[in-house]
Amino acid sequence: MLWFAMWRLQVVVCSLWLMLSTSVGGESKARSCSEVRQAYHAKGFSLVHVPHQEISGEHLRVCPQGYTCCTSDMEDKLNQQSKLEFEKLVEDSSHNMRVTFVSSHKKFDEFFLELLDNSERSLNSMFSRTFGKLYMKNSEVFQDLFTELKRYYTGGNVNLEEMLNDFWSRLLEQMFQLLNSQYHFTDDYLECISKYSDQLKPFGDVPRKLKAQVTRALIAARTFVQGLMVGREVANRVAKVNVAPACVRAMTRMLYCPYCRNIPGLKPCQNYCQNVMRGCLANQADLDLEWNTFTDAMLLVAERLQGPFHIDTVIEPIDIKISEAITTMQDNNKILSTKFFQSCGPPKPSGLGRSARGISDVFSARFRPYTPEEKPTTTTETSLDRLVIDIREKFQMSKRFWSNLPDDICGDVKLTESDEEQCWNSHTKGRYFPEVVKEGLTNQLNNPEVNLDITRPDTLIRQQIMALRVMSNKLKNAYNGNDIYFQDSSDEGSTSGSGSGCPDGCTTEAVVAGSEAPVIGADRSDVHTAEAGKTQSHRPSLLIMTMALIASFCAIQSRWR
Repeated sequence: MLWFAMWRLQVVVCSLWLMLSTSVGGESKARSCSEVRQAYHAKGFSLVHVPHQEISGEHLRVCPQGYTCCTSDMEDKLNQQSKLEFEKLVEDSSHNMRVTFVSSHKKFDEFFLELLDNSERSLNSMFSRTFGKLYMKNSEVFQDLFTELKRYYTGGNVNLEEMLNDFWSRLLEQMFQLLNSQYHFTDDYLECISKYSDQLKPFGDVPRKLKAQVTRALIAARTFVQGLMVGREVANRVAKVNVAPACVRAMTRMLYCPYCRNIPGLKPCQNYCQNVMRGCLANQADLDLEWNTFTDAMLLVAERLQGPFHIDTVIEPIDIKISEAITTMQDNNKILSTKFFQSCGPPKPSGLGRSARGISDVFSARFRPYTPEEKPTTTTETSLDRLVIDIREKFQMSKRFWSNLPDDICGDVKLTESDEEQCWNSHTKGRYFPEVVKEGLTNQLNNPEVNLDITRPDTLIRQQIMALRVMSNKLKNAYNGNDIYFQDSSDEGSTSGSGSGCPDGCTTEAVVAGSEAPVIGADRSDVHTAEAGKTQSHRPSLLIMTMALIASFCAIQSRWR
């Protein structure tokens, strides 16, 4: 780091020369602060305490000391302004990415819920046409099926396999009674029938196939929409940066010390800005590894949604599958009933005689599926494939977002100057020589602009890293078709209109409220400047001799007007 030590020495010497040169000139050579006053007023600040001409700057605590256009009050206000502007820079730079999660979550959530609603309406319409009042009297079993499917999708603690098994058991009991209405069946008898359903398969192979398809599709869909929600919440919370004092001072030096040096229009050098931003966003960069893992896991589940777990091809024809199952039972009713009677014993006659057979006669009608022209169509404008492709493309763009954020911010021509010789380098107008440090907290040890305590990572960021890690694990399970437990949103009392509960491990408001701002190590910058201001000599002869020795050394670096 010899070059860095030499650069620091050069900066100190040049700064001393600049201060000495202004002192020798005396009050008669003090420059006007009119440009600074104009720029300061444009920021919305009062000009009451702003000097008209440069004053001695021993009072400055952040900006280089020397003749200046800044009072202590001005420096304090510019310090506060720097914090606000930094927060706005991060929020604005992450806006598009955060909006992507919000809109993607909303679109997918609406699409899937509408898919379930359309399937339920289709089933209700089909069965009502076939059986009329008879279906309406027994419609509860179908209503409960879709209620539970929605509750599972929206974060409820529902065991899909048990719920679907229960549906087919209830349907078997109702159909068996209707097809054999001349008999009376006790609850114990119906329970016996259910026990033999796996062996006799009254609905054929439909329950097994439908359970496998629906379970995989809903696991993928629910986990995917929960992932969108977790990504949205993490992005929103990380974008609300916890600005360390060292960062505020660094931002002030970068954005507003040119004001104090009477060159308010001078923009910072890009590589200087990068060091400041990488220091200020060091904790955010540490989120990147887990963020990328989470993004990759979301992309994998998105593939499942388009591939073997294709949700619209599974959910839409539920009514057709159930009608096929009932038709299978109708066709084999005599054989099935005989086998059930053999296994569970002869049933007792209902005592209604032949009149009861009229009920079973209704089932001579077959379930007639909709033709393509009759089938209700979804009002969703975008198909699943197009929706998922759009989400996948945006997810690809969000990878490495947090580690690239400093460079994205500093790449804005409104903020920085691309001309390396005509930019603010933290002390004067000219080239910025220090190397740009790498991203992440541990790499800030040698950051020349922001002095952070690298042993104290930001608590909130660490919590978001854990939330992403938990969600990534759930996504990987969903990719393999494995169910995972989600906290029932009703247990938390925090259900939302979007229809998505919060999974365990999901970030919550309690997490944010309970997190404390990290303790940042004392800022060690500008100590030499402050000390130099205390020991300046005012003897003209000594000043002239010192200036003569170092003027040539600093001639190249000095760009003062």
